[in-house]
Amino acid sequence: MFVFIVRRTLQTIPLLFIISIITFLLMTLAPGDPTAMFQNPEGENNAESLENVRDKLGLNEPIYVQYLKWLKLIVLEGDMGYSFQDGRPVLTKIVERIPATLILMGTAITLSFLIAIPIGVYSAVRKYSALDNTFTVLSFLGVSIPSFFLALMAILVFSITWPIFPVSGMRGDDTSGFDFADIAYHLVLPATVLAFGLIASLSRFMRSSMLDVINQDFIRTARAKGLSDNKVVLKHALRNALLPIITLIGLQLPHLLGGALIIEQIFAWPGMGRLAVGAIFIRDYQVIMGITMVGSVLVVLGNLLADVLYAVVDPRIQYGKN
Repeated sequence: MFVFIVRRTLQTIPLLFIISIITFLLMTLAPGDPTAMFQNPEGENNAESLENVRDKLGLNEPIYVQYLKWLKLIVLEGDMGYSFQDGRPVLTKIVERIPATLILMGTAITLSFLIAIPIGVYSAVRKYSALDNTFTVLSFLGVSIPSFFLALMAILVFSITWPIFPVSGMRGDDTSGFDFADIAYHLVLPATVLAFGLIASLSRFMRSSMLDVINQDFIRTARAKGLSDNKVVLKHALRNALLPIITLIGLQLPHLLGGALIIEQIFAWPGMGRLAVGAIFIRDYQVIMGITMVGSVLVVLGNLLADVLYAVVDPRIQYGKN
C-alpha cells in the first residue's frame, strides 16, 4: 500500500503541472485587465500611471516569463505570491478560507452518503414499489435542477417566507470564535443544497449496484442457508455493493468544488469558492492560480483516498504488490 501511495503521489506531479499551464493560459488570454481595479472612477488615472502598475505587477512581461516566475516561486519557495488587490500573501488568504470550504464539502458528502445509501438499498430490495418509484422521480429532479436555482428557492422558502434558517454567512453577527451550534445552524441550507444533486446520483448508483449484487450466486447461497433477509442484505450484499460507490468519492470532488463555488457565493459562505469568484471578477491572477492548485490537490487527494478505501473494503485488492 505504501508503494502504491508513493507512486500515485509522484504521478500527480505532471498532472498538476499541466493543470497549472492550462489555467494560466486561460487567465492571461481572457479579455480584461487586472489594472482595472486601480482605475479612478472619475477617470483621473492616466495611461502612464496604469502602465507603471502593469510594470510593477509584471504584467508586461511575456506570458511564459510570468508563468515561469510563478512556477519558480511556488516550487522552490513554497510561496504563491501576493494578491493584486490588497497585497496580502495568497497562501494566507487561501488558508483562511479552506476550513469553511472543507466544513461545507465534508458536511455535504457525509449527508449525501447517509441519505443516498439507505435509499439505494431500499429501492433495490423493494424494486418497483411505490416508494422506489417516488425515489426515482425525486432523483431525476435532483439531477436536473441547477444548484443555483435550488439555492434561491431554499432561501425564498426557508429564509424569507418561513424565516427558519439564516440567509447568509457562516455565523451570527453577535457570535465570536468557534461556536459549533451556530455554524451548524448556518450550514443547514448551503450543505443541503450542495448535497441534493449528489444524493440523487448516488442513490441511483447504489440501487444499480445493489441490484447487481443481490442477483449473484453467493447471495442466493446465503439465502439458501437460511440467513435472514436483513443479514443477507446488510452483511453480504451491502459490503460488495459499496465498492463502486466508494470510487465515486474521488469522482464527485470536482463536482462538489464547482458546486461549492456557486453555493458559497449565493449564501455568502466565506470559503475558497467565494474568494475565487471575487478574484475572477477583478482578474487577480495570483489568487486564481493559488485556488486552482489547492483545489487540484484536494481532488487528487480525494481520488487517492478513494483508492485506499477501496482496498480497505475489499481485502482482495492489494496495491503495490504486482
